[in-house]
Amino acid sequence: MCSEKPRGECPGASPCGHPPDDREETAMHDHRKLGRELGLFDTDPLIGAGLPYWLPDGAAVRHTLEEYVRTAERRAGYRHVYSPVLGKRELYEISGHWSHYSDDMFPPMDLGGEQVVLRPSLCPHHAVIYRSRSHSYRELPLRMAELGGMYRSELSGVLGGLTRVRSIQLNDAHIFCTPDQVAEEARAALELIDAAYRALGISAARYRLSLPGAGGKYVDDPGMWQKSTALLTEVLDRSGVPYEAAEGEAAFYGPKIDVQVVDGSGREFTLSTVQIDFHQPGRFDLHYIGADGAKHRPVMIHRSIIGSVERAVAHLIEVHGGAFPAWLAPTQLAILPISDAELPDAEALARQCADLGLRAEIAGPGRGTLGARIREARLVPCQAVIGAREAAGGQVALRLRDGARLEPRPADGVLARIAALVEAHAIELRM
Repeated sequence: MCSEKPRGECPGASPCGHPPDDREETAMHDHRKLGRELGLFDTDPLIGAGLPYWLPDGAAVRHTLEEYVRTAERRAGYRHVYSPVLGKRELYEISGHWSHYSDDMFPPMDLGGEQVVLRPSLCPHHAVIYRSRSHSYRELPLRMAELGGMYRSELSGVLGGLTRVRSIQLNDAHIFCTPDQVAEEARAALELIDAAYRALGISAARYRLSLPGAGGKYVDDPGMWQKSTALLTEVLDRSGVPYEAAEGEAAFYGPKIDVQVVDGSGREFTLSTVQIDFHQPGRFDLHYIGADGAKHRPVMIHRSIIGSVERAVAHLIEVHGGAFPAWLAPTQLAILPISDAELPDAEALARQCADLGLRAEIAGPGRGTLGARIREARLVPCQAVIGAREAAGGQVALRLRDGARLEPRPADGVLARIAALVEAHAIELRM
């Protein structure tokens, strides 16, 4: 799961367009500082700690990332659902969250004689959705996905930027399958994670087989733990990735494969996960009708490609220093007319970009000299300079983020090429 990140400029980068390749670089890439400087997100005491809001450029990154995930999931046979961010306390008592996880949940709210809770997880909702209809073994595996909100009662002292928040948008999915489908479905989930990391230009630091530890934190069912651990070990061994076992890191209901990444300060955290759960299908009395006409219990695989959107974007900011891959960049093409005379051509080019689904911005002469505007747009993957000669010939002079300058070429061809690279989720721009 290793991929080379593209080199781009960041605030304080060297004039050649390549940031210094040392620890000083990572220090400059603290997402809390850089995310605010680039106008991606911010916080306000009036909204509350751990509740960031997204500015237009950050919202563009987030939306693009979410659509990438949804598209990848649809192609892999997932079907998307929506479920409420509230649930009755009884729902989480059945799932086991209330007895094993209530310290991380917000207090219940009294509503019409019932107690409702801001959900800490999506899996109980998906279990209820599954059981709302009868299912045959022919329908399995049933892959259910959602990009949904959930809430964690994090202490103020641990909140920070986008990595520890109280309101989380989670890329979550649950696969309901027969026991003999579990290993293949878990392996396929790892492949989805691998493909996403390549497209995002990030890499895994290590894979961790997270196992239960001592104490009463975990569901007391040794046979269940042994069976699910053996399945995940088989998946890891067949996938050929090196991994380490870690006790005390499992979910309360089952072991998991955690894909670990490292931030610019050397701190390790989990970004993606694959979990096997024999517990909740029993708690919710889930079943399918087998080939023998009898009821059978499905296995539930919990799977997240990018984890929380907040944590994923924080990591992307730090890895790329704000110089996102072209398909993910908030502005993909900066249009730079040299003088006011070329503004109509710049506006026509921006309309073409919009028709192609490209995010373009015109930086006109009113924003300073051409050199100043080029420096201001240094994180944008492509810059299209339009002078009198280019305007007369329907061309643009293209500058790439890595410092490359290309000879003027027809604007239509340039936009078609950029659109193709964006569609392919290419990390590097090869024009």
